[in-house]
Amino acid sequence: MNNVEQLRMFIETIELGSFSASAKKLGKVQSAVSQGIANLEIDLDVQLFDRSTRKPSLTPEGERLKPYAEAILHQVNEFQAVVDSINKEEEALVRITFDNALLMPALTKILAEFDQKFPNTSLEVNTISSLQVASEVRLGRADIGIMLANPSFNKLVDLCFIGHLPFYAVCHAQYPLASMSKINVGDLTPHKQIALKEDRVETNQSTPLLSANIWWANDFLNIKAMVIEGLGWSYLPAHLVEQEIVAGQLCKLDLTFDYKIWSPPIDLVTEKNHSRGPAQEWLFEALKGLFD
Repeated sequence: MNNVEQLRMFIETIELGSFSASAKKLGKVQSAVSQGIANLEIDLDVQLFDRSTRKPSLTPEGERLKPYAEAILHQVNEFQAVVDSINKEEEALVRITFDNALLMPALTKILAEFDQKFPNTSLEVNTISSLQVASEVRLGRADIGIMLANPSFNKLVDLCFIGHLPFYAVCHAQYPLASMSKINVGDLTPHKQIALKEDRVETNQSTPLLSANIWWANDFLNIKAMVIEGLGWSYLPAHLVEQEIVAGQLCKLDLTFDYKIWSPPIDLVTEKNHSRGPAQEWLFEALKGLFD
């Protein structure tokens, strides 16, 4: 029966146009390639190349078999890549969970780099509220978490501060606050604020509560949708609203009491005393630079 090396000779000869070029690519003498393909033809009882011309050309039968040979070689290469990954002790799966407020371009770029460096390690990505992130890691349902900092979790998991997530106070461009400049706390009081309510807990640890009338939503994407509908104003992660601000759909509020951009701290979360494999370790170190 034909072997993988003969199939490789077959495909390389097709791609390079000659037995000699195929031999050079594979590090063999030309006679070895010629004989290997001849043996393959004998095994298959099919003529793959027409040798009556100066350069070998595929026969119709060779054309028909070419995609199947390519598929076999692709599977062989994938198999070898997984073997190499196992020998390097790379994990089969890495699980990461984070607040959806943190689904930033910088994060997706890191995940793309992870794919390039560890093509044989699967990645499971989940978004949940920050209050749930630490629990998922502690219970072993996630390997790495990213969350808005919460000091109450510091004894349950290992925390690593990685930076601050900037928030903008925004409203719809036609909302009454949009036409005001130098807005103070008193100006906000009569206007509805839409704030984050996580896990049925009416506390907002990421942004201040400043209005007398507050509506609640369970994640920032829901809050953004409500603000775009003109239902009120809110603090939202800057990266979620920058395009809408540039397009004139949303207005960034000029708050006199925010001397600097509101930026709550962000923690990287891992299980205590948990050893990390190469893929987890790379991802952990890369995520440290998420806000660089």
